[in-house]
Amino acid sequence: MTDTTPPLPWYKRILRRGTVIPVVRLQGTIMAEQRVGRLNITSVAPLLEKAFAFKKAPAIAIVVNSPGGSPVQSRLIAEHIRQLANEKGKPVLMFVEDAAASGGYFIACAGDEIIADPSSIVGSIGVIFAGFGFVEAIDKLGITRRLYTAGRNKSTLDPFLPEKEEDVARIKQMELDIHAVFIDYVKARRGDRLKAPDDALFTGEFWTAKRGLDMGLVDGLGDIHSTLKARFGKDVVLKFIVPKRSLFQLPAFGARATAGGDIGGEVLALIEDRLIWSRLGL
Repeated sequence: MTDTTPPLPWYKRILRRGTVIPVVRLQGTIMAEQRVGRLNITSVAPLLEKAFAFKKAPAIAIVVNSPGGSPVQSRLIAEHIRQLANEKGKPVLMFVEDAAASGGYFIACAGDEIIADPSSIVGSIGVIFAGFGFVEAIDKLGITRRLYTAGRNKSTLDPFLPEKEEDVARIKQMELDIHAVFIDYVKARRGDRLKAPDDALFTGEFWTAKRGLDMGLVDGLGDIHSTLKARFGKDVVLKFIVPKRSLFQLPAFGARATAGGDIGGEVLALIEDRLIWSRLGL
């Protein structure tokens, strides 16, 4: 006799296989600018909200793979994770792949646990400001800089003017203020789990996760698949939450848009991302 029972919908078949864990992958530099591969609260929030909407999920998994970037966007993402976790009453497991450094580590601290690949990079709890000076270059080229401002400090660290001590002092104070926000967040989230003194943890240095485990920067070593199977059973299902791709992000349209669009901006963005990653040797 032929079985005429209709097949179960895909989502019911998944639920029958085992516990479903929503997974959000946060990969890229952290910038407010809206570009593919950039992390910011605008691009990340919908993914997080979709993951936390899984009512039966016993936990939310977030994969972090970022060298850092904007301190503001890092904090906004971390705060949104905590807001959702508290509202939904779900633990958040953070998994570090290549790196959770600087702003990437700020976001990782939003998790209830941080599990990292032993060879991954963690830390870099510091603030950096970088720029260029072209004063001698324009002198050699015979170029005269003409700049008119209203406000004594409006031209702070202009790359075409000689560096001023008061400008450097203001930048340093700004960095110290941002650094203090970073330190306070790490201490608030990691608490007694931190096993190293402040003058070792908060210098801006980064370490492998194996060393980070000894310092209390991470809670364990491993990867997302083996860890979730060990905790939720061998039949656990990882449900990756991915952004919807618009028609204009498809390859054919992407090539056409690049050919007639902001090629220079894309190249500069790639160079900027590459420079941030290269600070970690990656």
